[in-house]
Amino acid sequence: MNNADSLPLLLLDNSNMISVLNEGEFKCHNLSFEEAKHILSVYDEKEVLRCFSNQDIETIIYDYLGIEKKNYTYKHIRNMRPGQDAIVFKLYITPSETQPVIHADDGVEAKKIQNVYVYCQLVTRIS
Repeated sequence: MNNADSLPLLLLDNSNMISVLNEGEFKCHNLSFEEAKHILSVYDEKEVLRCFSNQDIETIIYDYLGIEKKNYTYKHIRNMRPGQDAIVFKLYITPSETQPVIHADDGVEAKKIQNVYVYCQLVTRIS
């Protein structure tokens, strides 16, 4: 999709989103999971940088959101550049209102303690 001079698409999570917003003016809007999938589908693997190392986020992206698993290069980014886009996968965790106890296959008890939600945002540095 992009030419050799274009900026890579960044994949961010809660923990590193703030660090890339150090300076500049940004535009941000929520994405549906289908929109996030579509954006990722138009980029080649080498045109996307994964800026987080959280395996839980990767599991959510690939297994639960149904995004095709690719081996995106990991890179720590401190600042987005003007014109650069990022998809942020944000976790939203709430305490469980009910705390059912289940019994695993091996008989051990497990208790639900929280609900985990995820949503996506597109962030663009405009200046």
